Amino acid sequence: MAPKGKVYRGSVKDFPGFNASQDADALYNAMKGFGSDKDAILDLITSRSNKQRVEICQAYKSQYGKDLIADLKYELTGKFERLIVSLMRPPAYSDAKEIKDAIAGIGTDEKCLIEILASRTNQEIHDLVAAYKDAYERDLEADVVGDTSGHFKKMLVVLLQGAREEDDVVSEDLVEQDAKDLLEAGELKWGTDEAQFIYILGRRSKQHLRMVFDEYLKISGKPIERSIRAELSGDFEKLMLAVVKCVRSTAEYFAERLYKAMKGLGTRDNTLIRIMVSRSEIDMLDIREVFRTKYDKSLHNMIKEDTSGEYKKALLKLCGGDDDAAGEFFPEAAQVAYRMWELSAVAKVELRGTVQPASNFNDDGDAQVLRKAMKGLGTDEGAIIEVLTQRSNAQRQQILKAYKAHYGRDLLADLKSELSGSLAKLILGLMLTPAQYDAKQLRKAVEGAGTDESTLIEIMATRNNQEIAAINEAYQQAYHKSLEDDLSSDTSGHFKRILVSLALGNRDEGPENLTQAHEDAKKLADVASNDSSDSLETRFLSILCTRSYPHLRRVFQEFVKMTNHDVEHAIRKRMSGDVRDAFVAIVRSVKNKPAFFADKLYKSMKGAGTDERTLTRIMISRSEIDLLNIRGEFIDLFDKSLYHMIEKDTSGDYCKALLALCGGDD
Repeated sequence: MAPKGKVYRGSVKDFPGFNASQDADALYNAMKGFGSDKDAILDLITSRSNKQRVEICQAYKSQYGKDLIADLKYELTGKFERLIVSLMRPPAYSDAKEIKDAIAGIGTDEKCLIEILASRTNQEIHDLVAAYKDAYERDLEADVVGDTSGHFKKMLVVLLQGAREEDDVVSEDLVEQDAKDLLEAGELKWGTDEAQFIYILGRRSKQHLRMVFDEYLKISGKPIERSIRAELSGDFEKLMLAVVKCVRSTAEYFAERLYKAMKGLGTRDNTLIRIMVSRSEIDMLDIREVFRTKYDKSLHNMIKEDTSGEYKKALLKLCGGDDDAAGEFFPEAAQVAYRMWELSAVAKVELRGTVQPASNFNDDGDAQVLRKAMKGLGTDEGAIIEVLTQRSNAQRQQILKAYKAHYGRDLLADLKSELSGSLAKLILGLMLTPAQYDAKQLRKAVEGAGTDESTLIEIMATRNNQEIAAINEAYQQAYHKSLEDDLSSDTSGHFKRILVSLALGNRDEGPENLTQAHEDAKKLADVASNDSSDSLETRFLSILCTRSYPHLRRVFQEFVKMTNHDVEHAIRKRMSGDVRDAFVAIVRSVKNKPAFFADKLYKSMKGAGTDERTLTRIMISRSEIDLLNIRGEFIDLFDKSLYHMIEKDTSGDYCKALLALCGGDD
């Protein structure tokens, strides 16, 4: 069933000892009389390949003079009926039915059009066009043109030709030229040359485009997806993003679609059915592994939690297994991980904060504005927010001195007296130096009953040597004891050893060493297959807590090569608790620090309630370092802007201050 030379990656295979006539009898008996044996129907149909199901349909008609699909429609109902009937159609006819439904009647299901046309191969597109003509006696291109418009329509027409280049031989000169042309068509142009995007993304081979995207990142400092979001809009933007995702990894694209179909309230059953049916004999095993890699849960478990009845049973049969139980890693996920580390290693990303030093800064003038805002009855919180969120930390330190010199008063004490709640914590945090603020957060994390391990991990795993040294000094000055001593007395075991190692601020700062990277990866790989837990944590600590970021990127890439695992998921599989969380935080920080913080911010606001401590801490600590990059990663990861989520999840003056630090809506 797999193409010649390729390993079969579907979850549904030809049933051994298949007999179409016997299966037709079994289905007839399951549906005759009062009611129907739904379990028998789903067990049989989900365990046969599509080719075998087509033969069953023919045998059923020969033996009973009846249409099997019509009988199934009559006997079954709801989502279960839609799923079973979809399985009975050949893939091209199933796609044709989906597209016909997407463009029929009032309105268009653009998401369905995008999913199918962005993800299918040339041959699958040709088969789809022919099936549509055969089933509906209509021209698919004409129907799509009649139901869509603008650049969205033009790109759909290009994809409908099924003419993407398939040559694996790639010209480096053409790669560089295409990357340059895309940059000049978007970021460097007043307006956007959409035709250039359509031509390159609609015609070039996947192998070529992957190299173009890598080159684009090198010359622009940002992934092509971010430029598409900035330059294009509407359904055209969504289509081009889908094309890019399918070029990078079709399995990853479908894993994301499945996750979004089931997350939150309600289930997008049409999407769930379409993908589970269409990918069950192509790449479902790869989708399953990428799903587990991206979302820390198996596709099997998410289906189990989100659906019910025979519908659930049938979907789980198509899924083909539970990866949380099996613990297997598949090639597609390893390839995705390898490419990710390669991009991380070569990307030259300029880190940018959202808070810049104010021009025409006047410390005495700002001190007067603040004093006026707090003098007399009531407090002008708006004036305080406007001044302090629009000044750099260095300028705020000057304002502190000017306030003291002008009024003989302590600005921090006055702010503490006049403000309250979340706003007070945010504003007072802004007035401390970065090292003082981090030291205070660490102190709060270890003092009193219980330890806030999450804060300890976040700060210690993400700060560079200079920042760690400054934190140690600020901690000693403020609390008259060393940070290392407090960490040692409040934590234990391997977790304590990790924190103490990080608190030394002795991470190497040199470039990668390829020979050493290979050796380091071998140490981690050997340990990952060893049952000795002491050796496991110790060797991970000796490498993850001491090697430079550029070097670790190469180590983790070599690790994928050696083990077919991404290092993060090897850690999750082999370790637990705070040790696991600390090592994962280091890996994610090395991989993409802005994305690490974007994920932390999202988790602080999603669901019921808001983790204001985490939200405040990150917004303050990253505002002058990389909050602009975090904003970009946030919208890439969660399809919504950080600004919008803050606006929706917080309120009042606290919200205003956070939005001012955020610096804009993406």
